[in-house]
Amino acid sequence: MTDEPPLRRRAAESRSGDASHNPSSAQPEPADAGNEPTGDGPELLTAPREGTPQPVATADELAEVVARFAAGSGPVALDAERASGYRYSQRAYLVQLRRAGAGTALIDPLPLSDLTPLDEVIGEAEWVLHAASQDLPCLAEVGLRPRRLFDTELAGRLAGFERVGLAALTEQLLGFSLEKHHSAADWSNRPLPESWLTYAALDVELLVDLRDALDAELARQGKSEWAAEEFAALVRTGARPPRVRAEPWRRTSGIHRVRGARAQARVRSMWYARDQIAARRDAAPGRVLPDSAIVAAAELDPKDERTLLTLPGFGGRSVRRLARTWLAALDDARNLPDDALPVAPVVEGPPPPHRWAERDPVAAARLVRCREVVLRISGAHQLPAENLIAPDSIRRLAWVPPEEITETTVAETLRGFGAREWQIGLLAADLTNALSGPDATLTATE
Repeated sequence: MTDEPPLRRRAAESRSGDASHNPSSAQPEPADAGNEPTGDGPELLTAPREGTPQPVATADELAEVVARFAAGSGPVALDAERASGYRYSQRAYLVQLRRAGAGTALIDPLPLSDLTPLDEVIGEAEWVLHAASQDLPCLAEVGLRPRRLFDTELAGRLAGFERVGLAALTEQLLGFSLEKHHSAADWSNRPLPESWLTYAALDVELLVDLRDALDAELARQGKSEWAAEEFAALVRTGARPPRVRAEPWRRTSGIHRVRGARAQARVRSMWYARDQIAARRDAAPGRVLPDSAIVAAAELDPKDERTLLTLPGFGGRSVRRLARTWLAALDDARNLPDDALPVAPVVEGPPPPHRWAERDPVAAARLVRCREVVLRISGAHQLPAENLIAPDSIRRLAWVPPEEITETTVAETLRGFGAREWQIGLLAADLTNALSGPDATLTATE
């Protein structure tokens, strides 16, 4: 728990002149920040309590932040801003932190790519993040890796809240609303506008207060141990980079319209040509050439620049300048021998569920029964079915159940899929009955 008083009490104390929680370098509290909700709805929070800090960009400034956060106490709120949709990489372009006794810091990781000195002083504290799995990989790239964490989005899901965005949870539990209009901004811009910095600072302003409210709600519902297991799993795996797909070009939007191996080879060739350019420019691939343009070219197979540039998606100046690149990619696909054309990928694991009835009706019936168990138990405990158990785990279990179906073997199978002990405890008995046959008696896991 934090040593800092809850937000609303802190606001009242600051109005009465108690600002002892502010760091010595803090600015005066803005007049419109930290006000109590009026009772007419959530209060819009427009500025951080100590003002908007400027980004830390030098070694000396980082050393000052390290000293402040070492002297602080309690959990550390963290967030990171990326440039998804603008840049090829998923690196952090801004890191935000807040801690009781230290205030808020914004760190520019472009000139400061190694934040391990900060990690050394906050590493043993509990880190509070919202949707931690999105930020942990880019934080790890700059040397920040939690040993303990609390994910407010995941906590909201486990507690049964329908809306689990940061702004929604803050409104429901704290009575304050946050503006989110810079969430899709290009954070690789420099200098960052003041309004963006304010937005970034507010993202960590309330995180510890929100953590405390959610922690209390989880305790009230008897779900604290569930959350602890989920958070521990995030610490173990959350910083891993995303798995590299064997054939990433197959995820091109609209590829389902492209018929035939030769046409799919055109998608593949253009996808990789675009990817090389995007990586070289550090630009999001869709900003180099949209997926719709790749699909259109794959369907028509234009053989000259004039025809190519008439297709949807090829009208932009930067795209037209690369016309020879796109035509060369199409030529490469056109000249491939038949044995080098794409073939249907080997699917690991069970087939798509809509094919189960014709492939294996018995397995299809098992899947129906297992899904009914998951939906019933998730409803009884007021949490999303996908947080009770990963859907893929249920599909794998139903497609190839243990040779001997017992509660122990089912539990071991789920554990092998990565299920946590709290999930296994809720599900193993009823899934065992569901796998055994339609006449099995389901236990009431309430």
